[in-house]
Amino acid sequence: MSLKETVPAAVANYVDERTGAAKWLKKNLTKVFPDHWSFLLGEIVLYSFIILLATGTFLTFWFDPSSKEVIYNGAYEPLKGLKMSAAYESTLHLSFDVRGGLLMRQIHHWAAIIFMAAMIIHLLRVYFTGAFRKPREFNWVIGIGLLTLGIIEGFLGYSLPDDLLSGTGIRITEAIIQAFPVVGSYLAFFVFGGGFPGEAFIPRIYTVHVLLLPGIFLALITAHLMLVWYQKHTQYPGPGRTEKNVVGYPLMPIYMAKAGGFFFVVFGVIALLGAVASINPVWLYGPYTPGQISAGSQPDFYMGWIDGLVRMAPPLETHAFGHTISWNILLPGLIVPGLIFTPMALYPWIESWITGDKREHHLLDRPRNVPNRTAIGAAVMMFFFVSLLNGGNDLIATHFDSSINHIMWFARIGLFVLPVLTFFITKRICLSLQRADRDLVLHGRETGRLVRLPHGEFVEVHEPLSKEKIWTLTSHEQQGALEVPEVDANGVARPGKLKAKLRASWSASNAVQIAKPSAKELESHEDGSHH
Repeated sequence: MSLKETVPAAVANYVDERTGAAKWLKKNLTKVFPDHWSFLLGEIVLYSFIILLATGTFLTFWFDPSSKEVIYNGAYEPLKGLKMSAAYESTLHLSFDVRGGLLMRQIHHWAAIIFMAAMIIHLLRVYFTGAFRKPREFNWVIGIGLLTLGIIEGFLGYSLPDDLLSGTGIRITEAIIQAFPVVGSYLAFFVFGGGFPGEAFIPRIYTVHVLLLPGIFLALITAHLMLVWYQKHTQYPGPGRTEKNVVGYPLMPIYMAKAGGFFFVVFGVIALLGAVASINPVWLYGPYTPGQISAGSQPDFYMGWIDGLVRMAPPLETHAFGHTISWNILLPGLIVPGLIFTPMALYPWIESWITGDKREHHLLDRPRNVPNRTAIGAAVMMFFFVSLLNGGNDLIATHFDSSINHIMWFARIGLFVLPVLTFFITKRICLSLQRADRDLVLHGRETGRLVRLPHGEFVEVHEPLSKEKIWTLTSHEQQGALEVPEVDANGVARPGKLKAKLRASWSASNAVQIAKPSAKELESHEDGSHH
């Protein structure tokens, strides 16, 4: 062996003799991971987070998290001589005076946008394919926690420059905090260190943004990856794939090579966006002044739905015992998000309770094969879409020459009507796709080739599916409705009658399916006469 080969070998042997790492590494570096494009969504989240840490570290060297008033004398002429906070002045200094500062700011912001977008799409993939089921309930809760923290972290991040746009968002946040019954004003004084805007808020959220929340993110992401590693990765159904195995590629060298290459693809795309697509040009907004607000103020998309809910809320207030409860802020800003995110986090247990399914699942569902779950997900997405749409009602009104009142009332009505319509339409589409799968299995694939029979009839020749394709389309389970008796074996009514009725009703709705082809039907079509 050459010197280049013997030195690493000697080092590896030295470490192994003292730690016993070779056996552990041999076992884990050959661990198999399945291969599918949708699994890359989680990797995009991870790589975006790494980019956020790297660029955020760069920005901390020049950013001054202070509300101290200064006079700007930097390179940007239109703002010279204006009074502003040190935070805003240092942001302008980063953008115009620090070499590569503006590029890093934009890469950081775009990485945050892609981080949140990829996380949302990744969670949707997990939901619609049933990857949250036992034993992955805790990982689902971690995902919802990461989404919630991502919204908070993103809001704090774009609030730090203390420009007019971010200051408007902070003002709305203060109103939401004050909407807490009884203790709201005390909480606002605690958060802002006195009256709004105060001088303590920017330093405080800076500490939370760069220290506290990133630490929590690191802990949760680590826990998430450890659970994925321990529980093994889910996979889509297909030939040779069962609940007890994983079909794919080993971690080393194939998966690591692909993952490493994909990291640079993600980084390249984000860097390109940062270089050519301007985002959050704070110099155009000017420094924050409590008495001013910019027209067309819009938060980033992951906060836009809350803004839309606040905009559409009617002016409802309650005055009691010397306190005012502003329902127009409390409901859309606190109660509705809580009513959405709490069931989202608990959904694995809710579905398990409805179906009575307590088994482990490592094979994913096709969304069409679980119509109720898919319809619920589509309805919730419609709720968020309508809310997000109303968050930009002023821009929609000016761009399309429409009445903002008409848009507002469309959103108010649509928020209740459209999710319900989406549920039923999506469920019917899923059932139609199931019926199409059944016909495809029984009759084969259309070839577009017409044949004339001896008696003059024209028929289209269908090509039979392969056994592997048939297995993929028919391997899923179709659970029947859960029987929830109202009385026990002695004829005595069970406690929780209403709860039992609700469970039986939801289970019956969940069990609505198009029956798969039976074994007898499949045998009758194996003679090749598919037409």
